Amino acid sequence: MGTRFEISATSSDQSAAVDAVNKGVAEIERIENIISSWLPDSQTSAINANAGIQAVVVDEELFELIKRSKKISQLTNGAFDISFASMERLYKFDRQDHELPSDSIRENAISKINYQDIILDEEKKSVFLKEKGMRIGFGGIGKGYAANKAKALMKDLPNIQGGVVNASGDLIVWGKSKSTDGWPVQISDPKNPNKSIGWLSIKEASVVTSGDYEKYFTNNGRRYAHIIDPKTGLPTTGIKSVTVISPDTEIGDALATSVFVLGEEKGMELINQLKNIEAVIITDDDRILKSKNIELNEN
Repeated sequence: MGTRFEISATSSDQSAAVDAVNKGVAEIERIENIISSWLPDSQTSAINANAGIQAVVVDEELFELIKRSKKISQLTNGAFDISFASMERLYKFDRQDHELPSDSIRENAISKINYQDIILDEEKKSVFLKEKGMRIGFGGIGKGYAANKAKALMKDLPNIQGGVVNASGDLIVWGKSKSTDGWPVQISDPKNPNKSIGWLSIKEASVVTSGDYEKYFTNNGRRYAHIIDPKTGLPTTGIKSVTVISPDTEIGDALATSVFVLGEEKGMELINQLKNIEAVIITDDDRILKSKNIELNEN
């Protein structure tokens, strides 16, 4: 998935903990082989290759992930859209200076973005991209989904008391930790990711942080984050990082992406309407915005 996973398991039996971690890794690799649009033999690649041509029958697991993705698109009024993938090869987020694509190239790619043109057939479990040139990709939800699945598998194994799955900022914890107060999770300072602005203590929950300080490029001195606005086809600006605290990493991953696109005002308005979900936004001018019920221990 082009990201680093870190997996931990707590157990009184070291061999059980090692086995749990290995099984978590295998589960993540299994999911990657299904959802990666960069692997030519994946079901997602088959969907993309048949855009505008024919529907593709897929595993129920992938079908349901796409179905949930479309529901999040509806919730966010298109700020989250897995059909953004028609844009993903237009930019190179390598921390270097690059020219922006021309308006004509960008507008052509935007014309292929529309989650409503992802046609799902419940009976056949098939997926059809209505327009030629359309693509889907799970860059805004795939890591979170994989972390959820690894956690669920490990949690059901014998002799495992707790654990952590961290998909490069998409983190989920469960069960027993060293502290009775839960698992302490630091929120990185975008100006210096090796430091933190504060920390949270969580139990049976996830903390997902998306930032502009890892994957980005610059143009005329301006930094462009790796998250793309589906409506403009341009990388987002205005926000340095978004942290979402939620019951699971899939929804947290998707909402962090959505808040980047929506911006600080509309993004926080959305978060404050959702039950059991909180967020911290750090803006380009270093303001720290918190949702109404969050308990953040600031440094």
